Amino acid sequence: MAENRRPESMERITSPELAKAFIDEQLAALRRQIGDKKVLLALSGGVDSSVVAALLIKAVGKQLTCVHVNHGLLRKGEPEQVIEVFRNQMDANLVYVDAADRFLDKLAGVAEPEKKRKIIGAEFIRVFEEEARKLEGIEFLAQGTIYPDILESGPVKAHHNVGGLPEDMKFELVEPLKFLFKDEVRVVGTALGLPEGMVYRQPFPGPGLGVRCLGAITRDRLEAVRESDAILREEFAKNGLAGKVWQYFTVVPDFKSTGVKNELRSYDWPVIIRAVNTRDAMTATVEDVPFALLQHITRRITSEVAGVNRVLYDLTPKPTGTIEWE
Repeated sequence: MAENRRPESMERITSPELAKAFIDEQLAALRRQIGDKKVLLALSGGVDSSVVAALLIKAVGKQLTCVHVNHGLLRKGEPEQVIEVFRNQMDANLVYVDAADRFLDKLAGVAEPEKKRKIIGAEFIRVFEEEARKLEGIEFLAQGTIYPDILESGPVKAHHNVGGLPEDMKFELVEPLKFLFKDEVRVVGTALGLPEGMVYRQPFPGPGLGVRCLGAITRDRLEAVRESDAILREEFAKNGLAGKVWQYFTVVPDFKSTGVKNELRSYDWPVIIRAVNTRDAMTATVEDVPFALLQHITRRITSEVAGVNRVLYDLTPKPTGTIEWE
């Protein structure tokens, strides 16, 4: 495991100058490793895979093929951002796969959280494998592995779901970020010119909104999660909380309550807001969001999001609650 241990002499990347030195070093290393061969990357749009993509585009250009699988569980605007940044701005070879119907059909009626996670992970591997087999001459597989992944779960970044590819697909791994911590990856991403919203994207679970649409996922309730989350993110950004709060999102449970909308009796879902701060994700405290802002967000969600008539604020720290609900 010595090859997966961060060198003791490696300086923490805390400035643009150190980031540039790291980028220059990695570009040379990537060109040596890949040569004139082709490399494949599962591009989620998260900071790790996005920084790897940007590095590889600079290093080997069109020798890289990025595959972005939209499983229908991404946040509002995220697939569009991936296409805009990597295909339109960086001129990358980007294969966009709209597999939303495929994933949601597999998830229909499945309520148990771990089963949902396994279905999403397994289906991602199948979709990625299908796309990989359409490509010829791929010899390398790039991954957004970072150092905490190695420390916590071994050398393969499991939440990118590419560790389960069939054995006959014998790719050599390309992992340029494997000795970096998340804060260092963000400094490098900024130096590479990636958008701030992508570089500082919040931690996002591998199953995406699938674990925030509690219980069995339905398309209408999933849309309520996506739209309410977008409103929350917009309002936190407007009010200076986006960079202050470590993680914030909405959850829509699988039950309804009586309410009144447009002077008529309604029977709709509640939206639960979660906003927490943490250093290591082992414990978390709840953000003290101004009450007037919560009231404003409530008015927006209940008037703009279909099927919702209540908004609740989760006051539970970790422990006893976890950060996510599932």
